[in-house]
Amino acid sequence: MSKELNHATKDEGFLHLLEKIQSLVSKILSVAMVLVILFAIGHLGFFLVQTLLQPTDEPFTKIIFQIFSLFLNILIALELLENITAYLQKNVIQVELVIVTSLIAVSRKIIILDLEKTSGIDLIGLAIAILALSISYFTIKYVNKKM
Repeated sequence: MSKELNHATKDEGFLHLLEKIQSLVSKILSVAMVLVILFAIGHLGFFLVQTLLQPTDEPFTKIIFQIFSLFLNILIALELLENITAYLQKNVIQVELVIVTSLIAVSRKIIILDLEKTSGIDLIGLAIAILALSISYFTIKYVNKKM
């Protein structure tokens, strides 16, 4: 035990210990994300069946936006799982994937946005976020092409 503690206090040993912890956490996160995705698919299926079998007073457009929201939640979860998988494979966070995931999340927000309850400043904020993420994405793509 003292040999492991002595080894862990040295820089190389400590860094190796941190890598093992990061790998373990990444694996736990990937399993948890798979469970979240499966649950979200089940929820989407349940919602679709419930919506198709039970007549409702809600407007059709509201139901469609709810369905889109559920689909996009699953897509975002898949992107997050891809980020975790890429980290496990290459031990590097891929910024391009993170930006694409962020773009999908902001796009989801815009798709399900209730324009009657949204202020102009919120719309401006979302537009700025999309612009910044888009510029970041194209900048990273451009730099990666040059390399």
